[in-house]
Amino acid sequence: MSTSARDRLIVGLDLPTVTEAEKIVSTLGEEVLFYKIGYQLAFAGGLDFARDLAAGGKQIFLDMKLLDIDNTVAKGVENIVKMGVSMLTLHAYPKAMRSAVEAARGSNLCLLGVTVLTSMDEQDVIDAGYEYDPHSLVLRRAEQARAAGMGGIVCSAEEAAAVRKIIGGDMALVTPGIRPAGAEKGDQKRVMTPADALRAGSSHLVVGRPIVAAPDPLAASRAILAEMESALSRRSAV
Repeated sequence: MSTSARDRLIVGLDLPTVTEAEKIVSTLGEEVLFYKIGYQLAFAGGLDFARDLAAGGKQIFLDMKLLDIDNTVAKGVENIVKMGVSMLTLHAYPKAMRSAVEAARGSNLCLLGVTVLTSMDEQDVIDAGYEYDPHSLVLRRAEQARAAGMGGIVCSAEEAAAVRKIIGGDMALVTPGIRPAGAEKGDQKRVMTPADALRAGSSHLVVGRPIVAAPDPLAASRAILAEMESALSRRSAV
């Protein structure tokens, strides 16, 4: 796995139009290599935009959180493989994960199991009908994702250290809810700074609003990359 911060920072293009997303990508230029495209942009022409960015050499994290019957998941993954994106999320349900892994076999697509959304706390998990607290549910789903042959996990940085012990060093561990020190949490409930997340075992960090909503997105991305590089350098020196 690359030790470069630029290979590990994923900028979330959580924007309402492709035009606004194109402006951010143009502003960030070669500083940022990896972008996340989720529901908001996907349903505004973002899937074609994802293909274009991938064809232009950018890495794309397609955050679709797939969950459906086995055949539907498999057929969706087969078409997503053809898009040339780098990462795809699905909810970490065992049958869905096994179907996706089989459909993506032989490709370079990294499948990521979403454990518990970072916008959810213990009461939210209880309200959803689960008997587990968020931490226990994350660990159970991490075990199931590893058993299914997934490429990685999506979880809060708060659970990263515990999840890393379960999945080992080879699987990707992608953490949203990353906020630089002093930044607003927004609708996230389980957050961590970039340096702390890397120290906890995260391999990739998803940062959206602290960059795309910043007065100077390029300066914001550079500050986060510098913090990440410093943390990675200290970690490799240990």
